[in-house]
Amino acid sequence: MTDPMTDTDVAIVGAGAAGLAAARTLGELGVPFVLLEAAHRIGGRAYTEEVAPGAPFDLGCHWMHSASRNPFVAIADAHGFDYDKLGFNRRMRIAGAWASAAEEAERDAFMAENSEAIARAAAAGPDLAAAEVTERAGRWTALYDYFFSIWTAHDVDQVSIVDLEAYDDTEENWPLKQGYGALVARHGAGIPVTLDTQVAAIDWSGKAPRLTTPKGEVRAKKVIVTVSTGILAGGHIRFDPALPDWKQEAIAGLPLGNHNRICLVYDRNVFGAAPPRGAAVLDEGAGGAGGAEGAEPMSFSIRPFGYDYVVGLTGGRFADWLERAGTAAAVDLAKENLKRAFGADIVKHLVGHNVTAWRGDPWVRGAYSAALPGQATQRRRLAEALDGRLFFAGEATSTGSYSTAHGAHLTGIDTAQEVAKALGKRD
Repeated sequence: MTDPMTDTDVAIVGAGAAGLAAARTLGELGVPFVLLEAAHRIGGRAYTEEVAPGAPFDLGCHWMHSASRNPFVAIADAHGFDYDKLGFNRRMRIAGAWASAAEEAERDAFMAENSEAIARAAAAGPDLAAAEVTERAGRWTALYDYFFSIWTAHDVDQVSIVDLEAYDDTEENWPLKQGYGALVARHGAGIPVTLDTQVAAIDWSGKAPRLTTPKGEVRAKKVIVTVSTGILAGGHIRFDPALPDWKQEAIAGLPLGNHNRICLVYDRNVFGAAPPRGAAVLDEGAGGAGGAEGAEPMSFSIRPFGYDYVVGLTGGRFADWLERAGTAAAVDLAKENLKRAFGADIVKHLVGHNVTAWRGDPWVRGAYSAALPGQATQRRRLAEALDGRLFFAGEATSTGSYSTAHGAHLTGIDTAQEVAKALGKRD
């Protein structure tokens, strides 16, 4: 813990993956800094809790995406964390039965055709919404839209196809047994940080910006802002003078969507010796593979790493709606989907739950960013410094690894190096 009421070279706002990486980098370069975090913990959207003794559960990021290019893989190795390389599971339960190989092949072809349609349209221009270039009336459209909402935290009408194509995806997605949040926290251990310290205002009118906090004022030569676009768009930090219009347009063009996880905890293994790694649960009805009208697909991770729990996923507007409906509604919905897939007895040995609510988190206000249609250029603009005093980092400023912990981490390093250079601390 540090005393924030001080003068320093750099003030970092937010101790998520970007802020921690910036702090570590500045420390290695010998640049004095203060790291301020509004929450009671470090990690931001990387957060792991135990839902049972010895059973960690990631409330936020879980997969080391694009693993061969992801610096957290080496960090995991250095700290002795375990992970697997099997990636996402694509099994389906339709009306209580496993989908046939032919149905799974048909679904995969549909997904691939939509991806190719997005790539073609993005290359040709203009920058449209994904809904405008993907199949809207196919058997698997509802399932595609559901997974899209999980991938992007938004619905298909809300996301720029140019931004989608800019994402650097190697399709290597490796989950961490001990938890991604636990890894970020372990890597950040030892970095001096002042917790429970919300930055209410940043006055950058003078040569040395001043940050107002409940614990006093911080004066710094440079400020690195790493908070989410949900916090920036909501006006939770007051800037004096106000951020220029072009910066506010960049923030508005990169809103946070929602992605929540519903963890249901068992007192034993009810899935047998070799359970499927996961499944998407569908009702084949009037709404096609998505079910009757109003029915949402739901995918589950089943006993990850042998832990006695399952995790159901929701995204986009539906995640927002379910979050507003409350924890009990989310648990009931997940249980009903499990029963539809595996029979009524599958919920008999449930003993607990943990349900995330990222939209309501006061220090984040959502899950991760996506560029609205026509706004794909805003990531670079969000990253631009203001008058050599205000700098910005975080997943929303990453052009190729947005929405990921490693994207945030890399922007923190890059921004810290830029700040150190501006201070004359490195060539």
